[in-house]
Amino acid sequence: MSNQSLGQKGEDIAVEYLQKNGYAILSRNFRYKSFGELDIMASKKGKIVFAEIKTIRARPNFQPEDQITAKKQNQLRKMTQIYLSAKKLPADTPQQIDIIAIELDKDDHIVALRHHQNAIEDC
Repeated sequence: MSNQSLGQKGEDIAVEYLQKNGYAILSRNFRYKSFGELDIMASKKGKIVFAEIKTIRARPNFQPEDQITAKKQNQLRKMTQIYLSAKKLPADTPQQIDIIAIELDKDDHIVALRHHQNAIEDC
């Protein structure tokens, strides 16, 4: 399975997880020029939740969350503001950036799913 299809599988799992936990999915894969992409936009209790999904094949001593560098965090913060502007929403719209880390075994079964709420602050 390619990295792209592994990522797509992870996003599908994350959407199902979020829906089961009371989130309404607003959109997926919002891209803006070469600035980047937001994986999942959802809402819950009047707040927009930007969910960054990281999916890997499970392996010892490595977690998908480790892939979220300071550069990636800054990119996500910028992309949330671009999304709000593109959707004509006020910049002070309640929002947060979550990270959903998914580890799959070789047969695509979920080994671990961790939802880090408000993982990237100051968005």
